[in-house]
Amino acid sequence: MTEELHTVAECINKGLAIMVAGLGVGGSSVDSILTGRRIPHITVDDRKPAAYTFADVLSSSFKWDTVGCIVTSPGFSPYSDFLMCAARNNIPVISEVEFAWQISSDSSGTGSRAQWIGITGTNGKTSTTEMTSEIMRANGFSAPAVGNIGTPVSQAAVDKDNRMLVVELSSFQLHYTYSIRLAAAAITNLAQDHLDWHGGFDRYVADKARIYSNVTDALVYNADDARVAHIAHGTVLREGCERIGFTLKPPAEGQIGVEKGWITDRRHPSGPAPARIAPLTDFPHLCEPDGTVYPHLLADALCAFCLAAGMGADLQDAAHALAGFAPGGHRIVRVALYIPGPGQPAIRFIDDSKATNAHAAAASLSSFPDRSVVWIAGGLTKGAHFDDLVRSQSHVMASVVVIGKDQAYILEALKKYAPDIPYTLIDPSDNTTVMKRAVDAAGRYAQPGDAVLLAPACASMDQFASYADRGDKFAVCAKEWVKAKQDTGQEAD
Repeated sequence: MTEELHTVAECINKGLAIMVAGLGVGGSSVDSILTGRRIPHITVDDRKPAAYTFADVLSSSFKWDTVGCIVTSPGFSPYSDFLMCAARNNIPVISEVEFAWQISSDSSGTGSRAQWIGITGTNGKTSTTEMTSEIMRANGFSAPAVGNIGTPVSQAAVDKDNRMLVVELSSFQLHYTYSIRLAAAAITNLAQDHLDWHGGFDRYVADKARIYSNVTDALVYNADDARVAHIAHGTVLREGCERIGFTLKPPAEGQIGVEKGWITDRRHPSGPAPARIAPLTDFPHLCEPDGTVYPHLLADALCAFCLAAGMGADLQDAAHALAGFAPGGHRIVRVALYIPGPGQPAIRFIDDSKATNAHAAAASLSSFPDRSVVWIAGGLTKGAHFDDLVRSQSHVMASVVVIGKDQAYILEALKKYAPDIPYTLIDPSDNTTVMKRAVDAAGRYAQPGDAVLLAPACASMDQFASYADRGDKFAVCAKEWVKAKQDTGQEAD
């Protein structure tokens, strides 16, 4: 399907309506923009007021010849009944991101629009987006973090006060995105996720790789991830575009990395030694109070440094901006602390509810010493398997508490690769008490110095409203557990 068939302008010129499928946050934003600009469109949704339901448009009586294109919600996979029906009727489909890029071009015809920095990957997108936004704002840019977080990208794109956007991009959004020209683009990492939506890992990776199409200033990649590095080095750069890698190791030429406890820049080495940016001790959000570094958060920060460097930001200003930055909620956040007795190390309760897949959970677990974690795991597995996760991280686990309605795959991995580690299965029948029962079970296992870590490796919707709701309930229950211990003067079991 050629690019011109995907344009909003083509629909307008031909007098065809734009269909907005799904009135969630993004769809509602598209609907509002089209209404404000008096562009003919129709809305489709089953749960919110709309012109049509999905049953209506799937019926034989619906007139598809009045529709020029569909702006789809990420909730619809290419294999959904709705989009398969659209394909049979030769209706082009675009994402809200593609719509935002097209609609944001200056109506005067000059093509003026904000510069976009785009970030995708299996994990770390949100933290990297937030950090990059913080750095660019410290460098004097109006650069809000948008897309999957904060303001819908279409609303931010039409706001003339925004001269730069830092956009978190999911694989769902990128699948139906064709013409964006990012100033800087990054892939944080790649691991198996959302395979049911994409129809396989290769297709998932191909959709992620779309972010590098037409990047103009800086292509940023994870040099420690072989798949990402392969894609980055296989991408033909536009003239003037810089390829920048980030690594947790001492950086090679063209990279920013870590050497002797310092973030170091070797993009343009002027001598044998790379330029030092700042010591890791300047960034308390990247490590525990004892100095233990969270490698996945450090990787996110390095990616943000690379994106900022590619946009011409001063890296000393960047370091200063990140020194006081804290990641958003539910990302390695200590929510409760219990000191069992005088001179004894504390039991910490850590909320990493945002670790919604095995790759993220593995990164979270890897931050802790051997046999020091009571791991709370489980939820909606999305067909994933956990063998690699348990095999690689079992040395960290002291015990495991399994929540969720889909417990079989995690239990299978524990029995196969961690048979000596004790575990408790939480009866999934009562969603209202599941987290309290999980925290109580974890508390019975926890010993002085342990971390009770909620890093579920699964989606949350089977028992909670969202990963944020899951994390919030964990924090409440953890604080209640600590208070009960303190009120009774008990030591940890």
